[in-house]
Amino acid sequence: MKTQNLDTSTEIIQHEYKGTSAESVQHHYDEGNEFYRLWLDDTMTYTCALWEEGEMYDALKTAQIRKLDFHIKQAKAKGARRVLDIGCGWGALLRRLVEVHDVEKAVGLTLSKAQAEWVKSLKNPQIEVYLENWSDHCPENPYDAILGVGILEHVARLELSETEKVKTYRHFFLRCHELLQPGGWMSLQTGVYGNMRREDFSQFIATEIFPESDYPRLADLAKASEQLFEIVAIRNDPEHYERTCKAWLSKLKTNRAAAVNLIGEEAVVRYEKYLNFCIIGFHIRTINLVRIAMRRIDNPRKAVSTSQEE
Repeated sequence: MKTQNLDTSTEIIQHEYKGTSAESVQHHYDEGNEFYRLWLDDTMTYTCALWEEGEMYDALKTAQIRKLDFHIKQAKAKGARRVLDIGCGWGALLRRLVEVHDVEKAVGLTLSKAQAEWVKSLKNPQIEVYLENWSDHCPENPYDAILGVGILEHVARLELSETEKVKTYRHFFLRCHELLQPGGWMSLQTGVYGNMRREDFSQFIATEIFPESDYPRLADLAKASEQLFEIVAIRNDPEHYERTCKAWLSKLKTNRAAAVNLIGEEAVVRYEKYLNFCIIGFHIRTINLVRIAMRRIDNPRKAVSTSQEE
C-alpha cells in the first residue's frame, strides 16, 4: 500500500466518476409521479423510515416524518439560514425544513426531471431545486448544514474497482467540505454492504432498477471522509428498512391494478421483485442501513491518500 501526504485544503481528485448519470437516475425515478403516489406515503418519501417498536405499516407517514426530523436534528439544521439536501427526491425534507424547522432557504439537488418538476410545483419561495449533479453544484455561499438521505448509493458505480470507489467517495466528501460552512454538520443515510460480497450484488438491481449504482462499504466511507469530517454518531437500522419495504409492497399490492394501468404489468412485476429483494436482504443482513452524523473538520491536517499500489 502506497501512501502520500496531502493537504486537504488543496487536494483535488481528478477522474471521470461523478456518480450516477442523469439518464440512469431518470430510468428509475421518472416512471411517473402518479405511480409513486400509489405506494409511498403522503410526503412522497422514498427512503428508509424511522420506526418505533410495535408500529404497524399504516404508520408509514408518521415513521417517515420521524426520520426527516431525525436527520434535521443530526445536522443541527433547525433555524439555519441555508441548508442543502443532496438527492432531494420529491422534496419532503425541503418542506419539513422550511415549514417546521424555521430554515430560511432549503436547496435541493436531483437529476430526476419528474422530481424537480414536483418540487417546483410546490411554489414555495423558501425552496429551491436544481437539476444538477452534486459534483457540479457551485453556490455563491456555503451552506449551514447538508443532508444526504439515500444519495451515497448513487455516488460510485458497481463496476469500479475498490480503489476507484474510495476515490469517488473522497470526491463526494471533498465537495461537501467545500459546500459546508466552518463548524457545519452533515447527516447521511445509506444502505451499506453487510454480509455480502460485491461480486454477489444482484445484477437485477444493478441493471434493471438502479443502473450505475452500488452500495458503499462502511469502511470505504470512513476512509474517504478521513481528515475532512469527524464521524460523531452512527446507527445501524436494517430492520427499519425491511419494515419500510414491507409497507411499500403492501400499498403497491393494494393499488396494483392502478399501477399496472400507469406503467404496465412488466414494470410493476419489476418493482415487486425489487421490494422483495430488499426485504430479504435487510432481513438476513446482506445489506445494512446506516444513519451517520458528521461534523466538518475546519482545519484539516495532513491526510493519507486514497491511492493504493496494487
